[in-house]
Amino acid sequence: MRLEGRVAIVTGAASGIGRASAELFSHEGAHVLAVDLPDKSVADAFLGIERIACLELDISRKSAPEAIIEAATTRFGRLDIVMNNAGIGSNALAENIVLEAWDRTLAVNLTAQMLICQLAIAHLKQSPAGRIINVASVMAEGTDYGLSAYCASKAGVAGLTRTLALELGKYAITANYIEPGAIATGMTTPLWDARPEIADVWAKKSALRRLGQPIDVARAALFLASDDGGFVTGHGLRVDGGLMLRV
Repeated sequence: MRLEGRVAIVTGAASGIGRASAELFSHEGAHVLAVDLPDKSVADAFLGIERIACLELDISRKSAPEAIIEAATTRFGRLDIVMNNAGIGSNALAENIVLEAWDRTLAVNLTAQMLICQLAIAHLKQSPAGRIINVASVMAEGTDYGLSAYCASKAGVAGLTRTLALELGKYAITANYIEPGAIATGMTTPLWDARPEIADVWAKKSALRRLGQPIDVARAALFLASDDGGFVTGHGLRVDGGLMLRV
């Protein structure tokens, strides 16, 4: 019960890292607002879990951040933890990427995180243990062909979060970001199921010789959300099984 009595928002919560985190936070005593797209059936993911309420919307919509904060505070009366997990992929060479794809990637992966954090701050200041946990990626530091928009958005998450940590520390609010590696999520699993050889390559690149699971990242998020992580801020916590050790 490390989060007993606390209220958390988790975006991208219908599957993968978001679902595992929402479930773990709830198991540890938190009330959770789980947010995901209308076509993701987020409510179905948490049937029978009393501590989890669900909200279906696109976080990149202009009205979404305010709706998310209002839903959490109206339902539960407070806000202690914001976990910005929702994100999308993008794959196009910088020479060829269209502006719409670039804008959409940054809107979901970076701008929505900033706006949700911005509106949450007033409530987090009232919490005895305010926490911001933004999900970035190992590609905040690395890159690969076709990932200009994705890497730019995730590097932006890292920079945003470090700045939030500096600005909000005087209010006892911590802000950290997680850098997942090759994790079996709703975004990656369909590709890996269709082409198992790609999954094998990523598993072999990891020092631990396996793919990560959503619960691996959820446990890292729990550490940052709980009192255990109360003196950690401005930190990028890499959860990649040693994927990035080799240069």
